[in-house]
This record gives sequence, C-alpha cells and structure tokens, in this order.
Amino acid sequence: MRRICVLLVTVTFLAGIVGCSGNDGESFDLIISSTAGGSVITPGEGTFTYNEITVVNLAATPNLGYCFVNWTGDVSTVGNVDAANTIITTDDDYSITANFGPATVSAGRYHTVGLETDGTVVAVGWNEYGQCDIDGWTGIIQVAAASFHTVGVAVNGTVVAAGDNEYGKCNVGDWTDIIQAAAGISHTVGLESDGTVVAAGYNDYGQCEVGNWTNIVQISAGYQHTAGLSSDGTVVAVGRNQYGQCNVGNWTDIIHVSAGAMHTVGLKSDGTVVAMGYDMHEECDVGDWTDIIQIATGYYHTVGLKSDGTVVAAGWNDYAQCDISDWMDIVWMATGYEHTVGIKSDDTVVAAGHNDYGQCEVGSWDLS
Repeated sequence: MRRICVLLVTVTFLAGIVGCSGNDGESFDLIISSTAGGSVITPGEGTFTYNEITVVNLAATPNLGYCFVNWTGDVSTVGNVDAANTIITTDDDYSITANFGPATVSAGRYHTVGLETDGTVVAVGWNEYGQCDIDGWTGIIQVAAASFHTVGVAVNGTVVAAGDNEYGKCNVGDWTDIIQAAAGISHTVGLESDGTVVAAGYNDYGQCEVGNWTNIVQISAGYQHTAGLSSDGTVVAVGRNQYGQCNVGNWTDIIHVSAGAMHTVGLKSDGTVVAMGYDMHEECDVGDWTDIIQIATGYYHTVGLKSDGTVVAAGWNDYAQCDISDWMDIVWMATGYEHTVGIKSDDTVVAAGHNDYGQCEVGSWDLS
C-alpha cells in the first residue's frame, strides 16, 4: 500500500479547476471524504458539482505523524490513486475517499526505529543504553529517535521513552495531550494539541525554553537547539546559536522545519528549501533544490524527498549517507547521525551510510 508521508498540517498545493469543457452539458456531483489522519484541502470535503468533463485538482494533506496512503472509491478517472496531489475528471457522479496511515520510521545516532501499522515498534542498531528496548510498546502513532534515547507518542496522547535518561530527557511520563514528539541529543520536546510545547532534558543553551510558544504545528529537535513551525508559516528557534542555526526569524511561507546538529532547514510551500547554520560540509547547500515535499537533517547532512519519489542530498558523506541518488519510489525519509533511511511505496525500507552497529539492517522490514 503506497504511503505519501509529510509531517505537516499546513501544506498548500495547486488549487481549483485545471480546465473544463462542455459547460452547456450535463453536471455531476463529486463527493469527497477522508479517513482519520488527514484531510482533503483541494477542493475540500463534501459534495461539489461540476460541469461534464471538468478536470479538478485533488490535494490531500496528512496530519502530524500521518502519511497519505491512496484514493479509493470511484477512482476510474483519478490521475494517480497513489499520489496525494492528482486530478479527477468528472464525467459521472463520483464518490472518493482519501486514506491516511501513520508515518513509520525515525533514525537516531546509531539506531533506527520503525513503526508498524498495528502500533508496535521495531528497532535495530546500537543498544548500549536500551534505546532499542521498545518491544513492549503498543498503541504508538509516532516515534522519534535521538542519540541515546527513543520516544513514542501513543494514540491517547501520552508519551513513552527508552534509553539513556541523563539530564531527565526521558522524563516524559506525565505528558498528556501530545500529538508529536521530537528528540535531540540530550532533550525531548512535545507538541500539544492546542499548539503549545513542552520540553525535558538538558537546557544549558536554552533549548528547552519553549514554554511561551503558541500556534505551533510542527517541532524538530537538533543537537542543542529546538525549532518550531508556526501556523502562519513562520519559524521560531531556541538554543545554541553558535553558527546561526537559530537565525530563522525572517523565514516565511514554511511548511516543514528540520533541525540538524548545528543547522536548520526549512521547506517552503513552493517546494524550495532554505537553510541556516553550520555549513562546513555544505549541508546548507540546498538553495537550488526544487519540487521537494519533505526534508530531513542528519548530523552534518541534509536530504530532500521530491514529489516523483526520488531524493537529493547535501553535506557530509564520509559514510556514504548521501549516496542515495539512485533511490526511487520513496515516500518518507529519515536521517540519523551518519545514515539515511527511506520508506518505499510498498512499505519496505532502504538505508545507506554508517552501519557498524547494524543501524542500516532494515532490509527485512515491511511496515505495512
């Protein structure tokens, strides 16, 4: 089953009618609905009436932690049932549904975590601190892996954690109403359903000073800084700013933000990418990227997923973590310290990069 994965609630795509003919002919009803985990933003949900042979743009957007799966129902004239952005031609009355499922993989420093559709979790890689001891987790809807700990958000809004708890970064057991979590090297951040943010862990650089944030729709935790995407497309950031990784206050029209070790990357609604911070390995060399639908940042590298399922990468490549240009049919990306992971449309998983601890041994995974 194909998954188009985007970690956002505010993506905007092409809207409206592409073209129409037969305006004097018959008219038809198009009924659009969605399953839990997302919505159809173009043309919306409900009943719409169009003239015969009208080509209508469809754009489905997942909620935080969810992925677009496919279109079902009367899909005979849908351009691509596996694409979140496609078209339908109204030559009859049609009823279609956009289907969503949970996003399914996260990469830490030397381990990788996968979320099964039944809410259980699998992990491979370095486990010195018990960061892979997640076999008993159930009811999980999102996972976040960091250097030495792993965090899971449960369907009831609570949070579980495993691994090293230095600085109290795993002290999340009393969090409630959480819809997304992000994990940095020594801190953990949680996004509440009302758009406020909580944090636990190391705070010497102020990376946990997020208590005054409001209207946040997505969060990301870097090495020693935290970034948040606001509902108006602007970005806030706190924490270590030695290389300007928190100088994102002038960004606008952002739909996804990702915090790396000492750099921050933003995806704009037009599919282009901006970056700030440490650039010694050209991890911020993303200014010419286009048609991007998801971004992820590793320690010193950045990857982007294009709408056609191919990927691009920039930055440190000593472990071949950026050698992913031949990947195809990818629907979700995750980056670890020195490795990169991708989910294919058939729910199998591929990985490249540092594998001394088996963090790339995901070839047997099937997250369907």
